Order: sequence, then structure tokens, then C-alpha cells
Amino acid sequence: MKALVLSGGHGTRMRPITHTSAKQLIPIANRPVLFYGLDALKEAGITEVGIVVGDTADEVMNTVGDGSRWGLEITYIQQDAPRGLAHCVLISKDFLQDDDFVLYLGDNFIVNGITGVVDEFRQQRPDAHILLTKVEDPSRFGVAELNPDGTVRKLVEKPKEPRSDLAIVGVYLFTPKIHDAVNAIRPSKRGELEITDAMQWLLDHGHDVRSHEITGYWKDTGQVEDMLECNRMVLETFSADVRGDLDEESTVIGRVVIHETAQIRRSHLVGPLVIGAGAKVSDSYIGPFTSIGDGCELADTEVESSIVMDRSTIRGVHRVQDSLIGRDVHVMPARDVPRTHQLVLGDHSRVRIVR
Repeated sequence: MKALVLSGGHGTRMRPITHTSAKQLIPIANRPVLFYGLDALKEAGITEVGIVVGDTADEVMNTVGDGSRWGLEITYIQQDAPRGLAHCVLISKDFLQDDDFVLYLGDNFIVNGITGVVDEFRQQRPDAHILLTKVEDPSRFGVAELNPDGTVRKLVEKPKEPRSDLAIVGVYLFTPKIHDAVNAIRPSKRGELEITDAMQWLLDHGHDVRSHEITGYWKDTGQVEDMLECNRMVLETFSADVRGDLDEESTVIGRVVIHETAQIRRSHLVGPLVIGAGAKVSDSYIGPFTSIGDGCELADTEVESSIVMDRSTIRGVHRVQDSLIGRDVHVMPARDVPRTHQLVLGDHSRVRIVR
């Protein structure tokens, strides 16, 4: 059994960060969200993985490499533009050939992995198997309508008026029958080949499409709030591991992880939180549910419940909370007089300022 991991797309809901970075590489607890998916595939016993890449191909390939750190064999498949999930399957036929496979969206986050559902699929081998979960706003997702006996009746992509609250989780399991489906469907109104249309084609032609409702934690990390929630979830699982250079004037409370090359001076740290390699923190408070990336510098500041990505600097700012700060960002006060806010913001930025 193989896996096809999708790591392309424009990530429009995560702009401006995704103007320059792949959304699948935004870190949760200082690890790219894509890595958690690769962990899950390895745990499920899948070692042959194809990764579909787009405009950010070089970044993804440089970050993931050949897969050897997971014991995986990785093949990269280039998609010329975001043309839908079914299009990813279509262009990956040479890699997939006639093998069963898992289709895994690289920006999805599932606690407890997928080993159980993969084992079930291997034993029963329906033509398609989807994971479902109840959501508050199903119009953002592919939605499944079930028959009274629990079998799948209809699948609709992002319906304006959903007839079910069961969203399709970004993990699908297929036999080679799906190739007939993706070749048969036509682009949707969005101009994409929808995987929901391909699975509906299977249903319409009498094929066996099954579903399983998951009760564990799942997130499509397509928005800042989702990333912060996943970050909190992962940090909750950490144990204390303080290895960095910590002076006597600093205090640490709770499950704090500090890389051995990080430096902490005159600061108060309250976990769960993680501080990456080469980071420097001085005269600051770092509060719970915060991830500080490699090479960051924080001085005379307060940060809580936030993700600060690699090589960013925050100095003299009170207080940063519930924030996602990209790589190589500088955050510092403006001049005191006159009292002004000096902003340099990219497209689709969001700023909240206390008056």
C-alpha cells in the first residue's frame, strides 16, 4: 500500500505567511505540520510515499528530503497549478500504478494517527473509505450524506446549504478503482477536479464506498486559529526538558522544553512551551502554549499562546498573544512621540491594536 500526500495549493487562508512559505510547513510545536502526517503514515506501515508539490516545491523538498529520517521512500510529483484533489490522483498514476493507497492532505492534523483505519481497509478492501467528523460549519468542507443504515448516499464539495454536519476528513483510502473515476469526471464550477465528485462517481456506478466517523481530534489547519489550537494540543503532551543555558535569575514553571543551544536570561517561563535551537530570551515572560522557533530573539517582551517561527525578533513589545508570527519577522515599538503606529504589512494581513 502506498500514500499520496498533497503539499501544493496556495494556502490563501493563511496569507500573508503563505505568500512565501508552504502552508504544510508552518510549525506546530516547532515541527512542520506535514511531519505529523508522515509520522502517521510510517506508524501505519506505509513506506512508499508520493508528495504532490506546487509553487513551493523547492521548500518542501529541501525540508522533507528523501524521507530517510522516517524510513520512507519519497517520490515528488509536480502539479503545475492547483487543479483539485482528483487531479493530484490523475497526475500520480505512474507512481501509484495499481496499488491501493492513502490520499493524505498534508495540512491536516489527526491525533492518534490512522493506523486503525488503514488496518481495517487492508482487511476489507472497499473501493473507497472516507473518514468523517461532525463540524459546526460544514459548508467549508466536503460533506457526506448517509443513509439510515449508515452507508454513504451522497458526497458534495463545500455545499452552500449542507444537508449534513459530517465533514470529510482529509484522509481517503482507495483501491485502483478510483483511477476510472478521476478519468471520468469533469471540472467543477470552481474549475477543479473534485475528489468528492470522483467518489460520487464510484457510488453512482455501484462501487463500495464506506465511511468511518472519527471521535478523536482532527483539524484542517487552514486558518490561524486552527494552527494555534493544534499547537496547544501538541504542547499539552510534552514533558519538561530544560537543556539550555539558563541563568539563576530566570524561573521555569511547568512543562517547558528548551533546546540545549538556547539561552535564557532574567526571564520567566511558564509551560507548556517550547524554545528552539539557538533562540535567545532575555528580560521576558513566555507564557503557556507558546512555540519559539530556532534562532529567535525575544527581549523585554511578553508572549503567550502564540507561534513564533524561525529567526524572528520581538523586542520591547507588551503583550503578544494568540498570534502567528512568520520567519525573519521583526516586531518592536514605534517612536513614543508623536504616538503613532508604524506598520509594514503584506496582503491579507490582520492587525489588532489597543487604542
